[in-house]
Amino acid sequence: MEKINILIVDDRPENIIALEALLQRNDINIISTTNPNEALRLSWEMDIAIALIDVQMPEMDGFELVEILKSNPRTKEILVIFVTAISKETKHAVKGLNTGAVDYLYKPLDPYITSAKVDSFIQFVRNQREVKAKNKELEANQKELIKAKDLAEQGKRIKDNFLANMSHEIRTPINGIIGITQLLKRTALSDEQLEMVNLLEVSSNSLLGVINDVLDLSKIESGKFKISRAPTDIVKICEAVIDLLRIPSVEKKLDLTLNLDTELPKMIYADSLRLNQILMNLIGNAIKFTHEGSVSLKVEILDRKGNNVKLKFSIIDSGIGIAKENIDKIFETFEQADEQTTIKFGGTGLGLSIVKNLAKLKGGLLEVQSEEFKGSTFCFTNWYEIFKETTVDIKPIEEKLIPLSNTRILVAEDNPINKFLITKILQSWQIEMDVVENGKEALEKLRENDYHLILMDTFMPVMNGLEAIKLIREGYASGKENIPIITFSAAVMDTDKATAIAAGANDVISKPFEPAVLHKKIQEYTKTIG
Repeated sequence: MEKINILIVDDRPENIIALEALLQRNDINIISTTNPNEALRLSWEMDIAIALIDVQMPEMDGFELVEILKSNPRTKEILVIFVTAISKETKHAVKGLNTGAVDYLYKPLDPYITSAKVDSFIQFVRNQREVKAKNKELEANQKELIKAKDLAEQGKRIKDNFLANMSHEIRTPINGIIGITQLLKRTALSDEQLEMVNLLEVSSNSLLGVINDVLDLSKIESGKFKISRAPTDIVKICEAVIDLLRIPSVEKKLDLTLNLDTELPKMIYADSLRLNQILMNLIGNAIKFTHEGSVSLKVEILDRKGNNVKLKFSIIDSGIGIAKENIDKIFETFEQADEQTTIKFGGTGLGLSIVKNLAKLKGGLLEVQSEEFKGSTFCFTNWYEIFKETTVDIKPIEEKLIPLSNTRILVAEDNPINKFLITKILQSWQIEMDVVENGKEALEKLRENDYHLILMDTFMPVMNGLEAIKLIREGYASGKENIPIITFSAAVMDTDKATAIAAGANDVISKPFEPAVLHKKIQEYTKTIG
């Protein structure tokens, strides 16, 4: 236990000796002096907690000594008890308390009262110091928390920047590959060439799927992932997934089946994109890890409550199965059942982690039953509201992309493949265009010529698209501040799109883009052209 320093100040040595004898104990240090000036020095140099000070002393009385102590920041916290033989009149006590004392002891001293009062102040000091120590500890912890928070925010910024850059650097070439593949499919191809082009398209979409998985996982972890429910044809969703995965199942000679409950409602409120993502991941995994036998999707009704139905989606396979000790591990990010799984089958280990998070976000339950070398069953269960149709379904008619003649567009794009792709697409719509490679060139072209619209890539050398847009909106090309601008962006974070809009863009198209989407937006922003 820390010892408390107590200072005794009295001009009579015999009084000091008496007080020392009365107060002597193991948990305190007693320092004494007959000189008030010496008392000031001791108070300054030592950590004095309590001072017992005689009132009547030559040269400097107790009141003057305490006033000096209380005026100094270093000694003002000392608890002062006056020891006096003068009258017990109220005016003397008030004067002492006003000076800064906390109590009075009157001579002749009563040993019991003196010990009790000093004991109580010693305990008060201990409590006070304990509180101060706890406060310092809390302040230190608070600083550590602030530091950890800053580091976490810095880590998040680095991660977001990395994802944005990765998205741009990978999605940009993929956009070119997918776009040129679509252009190739419109040309006269032999059966062998068409097969290779189709394989190229499938491979590009697979790579794009991996990138989207990483970005989806990041959005889920940051709490920015949204579930959007709308009327959904549950049967069509299931049939579409099975049809998409039919080719890899046929290649492995697997029996891929769909088993639907006959009582399934035709339409439910669901996030069709995310439900499709869950089923594609689970069935794709089942096909991947099954060498022979079958993979089946079973959808059944478990319960009904009013206008709500509880559906269970079961994906059953006769594949390699999962050892019991690895079942929890497969749902972790970038993890697979074991190292041999990665070596033999490849993959990122993201699929099931995303499925688990999506199931949780949708308010559903994901379960797995598996036996090694015999197969696995993954089940996703959730409640859905039944959508009651009020209109007759009309099959949408594919809209033909009409020519957009008499339209002049400025294109700013630095990637040669994407430049080639955009040029070919715009030429097929009979659009006149000028093409530049950066924002600075775009500004000069806009000053020299008139355009109906600008297509601006976000990331470019010399001057990026966002800087160029800001300068256009600020009047760099006089009279053309309000020209419609659509940005191309390979970054898909919500903040990137918001930044583009804040810079002055009218709209944002994510790479890779569908030609029909671009055509619709060009029509929308140039509809006043006659």
